[in-house]
Amino acid sequence: MTTKICVYPGTFDPVHLGHLDIVERALNIFEAVVVAIAENPKKKPFFSLEERVKMFQDAVSKYKGRVIVEGFSGLLVNFMKRYNTKIIIRGVRLFTDFEYELQIAMTNYKLDKVETFFMMPQQELIHISSSIVKDVALHGGDVSNMVTPYVKSMLEEKVRKI
Repeated sequence: MTTKICVYPGTFDPVHLGHLDIVERALNIFEAVVVAIAENPKKKPFFSLEERVKMFQDAVSKYKGRVIVEGFSGLLVNFMKRYNTKIIIRGVRLFTDFEYELQIAMTNYKLDKVETFFMMPQQELIHISSSIVKDVALHGGDVSNMVTPYVKSMLEEKVRKI
């Protein structure tokens, strides 16, 4: 039997509980999930690529080898060749997410016949986005119901330095 691997790409700045819900749900379908964290300097990330990788690795450590977390730059379809897969998982929350994600999915298909599967997080998590998490943290709000304790501590440390 071949191992079925999917890639879950994103900026994950920072990883939140909605992202982790998508990983867990993908593991119900696939044997392994590769979390591909995009460098993406255009977005001017709050956290460095290394910090984002470390936060996601901490958050998925309980999956013991079924989740690989790696940073990358360049085209996602090129990154995916390392894992010999043509399957992407993307989380979508709202119709506006889907419209953008559909354009990306169609481009990846045209580039290398990559299939994209869209998944929605649990209803309790559908409102969470990395932007909202950062905004709440920057204004002194409690993000403990949106992120893991480690990510919360990283956010608090980053906010203290601003």
